[in-house]
Amino acid sequence: MNQTEIISRLNAMGVTPSKKLGQNFLVDENVARWIVDQLEVKPGDTVVEVGPGTGALTEHVVELADKVILVEFDARLAEGLKLRFADNDKVEVHHFDGARFDTRVLFKHQPVKLLGNLPYSAGGAIMRNFMKRPSPVCKAVLMLQKEFIDRIIAKPKTKAYGVLSLRMQSEWVSKPVKTIPPQAFFPRPLIDSTVMVCEPRPDDLPVYDARLFDEIIRRGFSQRRKQIKKQMPDTADWEQAAAQIGVGVTARAEEISLEQWAVLTRIYDDHPLKDNPQKGDELFDVVDEHDEVLKQETRDTVHRENLLHRAVHMFVFNKRKELFLQKRSRLKDVHPGVWDSSAAGHLNAGEDYEPTAVRELEEELGIQDAEVQEVARIAPSEQTGWEHIRLYLCRHDGAMRFPCSEVESGEWFSMDDVREWIALRPQDFASGFIECWQAFDAKMAEAE
Repeated sequence: MNQTEIISRLNAMGVTPSKKLGQNFLVDENVARWIVDQLEVKPGDTVVEVGPGTGALTEHVVELADKVILVEFDARLAEGLKLRFADNDKVEVHHFDGARFDTRVLFKHQPVKLLGNLPYSAGGAIMRNFMKRPSPVCKAVLMLQKEFIDRIIAKPKTKAYGVLSLRMQSEWVSKPVKTIPPQAFFPRPLIDSTVMVCEPRPDDLPVYDARLFDEIIRRGFSQRRKQIKKQMPDTADWEQAAAQIGVGVTARAEEISLEQWAVLTRIYDDHPLKDNPQKGDELFDVVDEHDEVLKQETRDTVHRENLLHRAVHMFVFNKRKELFLQKRSRLKDVHPGVWDSSAAGHLNAGEDYEPTAVRELEEELGIQDAEVQEVARIAPSEQTGWEHIRLYLCRHDGAMRFPCSEVESGEWFSMDDVREWIALRPQDFASGFIECWQAFDAKMAEAE
């Protein structure tokens, strides 16, 4: 669409561009097509576009993606998009604030690619909503004001470097690819815009607790011109920490690199299991098909020889009947980086099932003295990793804290979303969890 067509559409919908909402509509069709090209949409992709406005980018996306989800804050524009794409089954339109859109519903639609000519006033909040860990997004192409993107890619010891820089750089590799002048928009903004391509950061940082990382960088930059030694938590000695990352004790936040902040997070992490994803010399009971103990062997031997052994899985639900799923750390020896039960673990030699469930809930999620209820027993198979599994339920509504060596992140999901996600993308889950879910889902069906 060119500028005449876009203005005509706006007039037809009774929309006057709002400065408060940061509405500057892209009117250069060549630029619109070029921006969509940068997203590299392939068959099977889902594209989420935030702030589609009149659909200048959308009309090029619908030619390529299997599914297009539009999130538009302006009710009149959302209604116009619904009418425009009413006959296109692969387009969903949501009248919603992009900074508050429930991104959990997107995991079942992966691979998800994010597109947006984002309003300058809300761009940061929208990006954080869609791109913070855990994120369903595998690539993003975003257009914002140049100054904002300069902050995202800023280097240490510069004025632009800060919390936004570290939040984005810790999870994404962001590259500005083109500056778009004001004349490409209606109405014309006063400054240039920049198109940025974001892709997930490779695993080149040490494993760390993402929530603690965010707390520490916010502490560090809360008074950016002051030395950070008085702003750090009391879980480690600052002088020793500074020496370990190679900075002086008088260092300020803007002098510390991303890599150093990641190491600092590990230093200040006082979780006892932060360095311990598993121990190969742990002793397990080896059992027969009837779950009778035969002998004891080390973890390494049990897994290498596919010996029958014992494990527990826990499903933790909150008051909204949502299930907490954990994303396994990349350090795990089995099923690294996939989604799994709320908590799970092996029985050590001589342990019983229920005490192990209570222990694992405390170790993996920080839930102390949990009340658990057994709901299923699952026979060993290749899918369970040759484990006799007992599945327990637990109710919890408070905070959780998990060891970064075992759990990368976690999220609450509705049962319907989990059910649909497993059906569409079973490869996203540990096979033992799928066995547990099927057993649990069957119990739920029996109870209805």
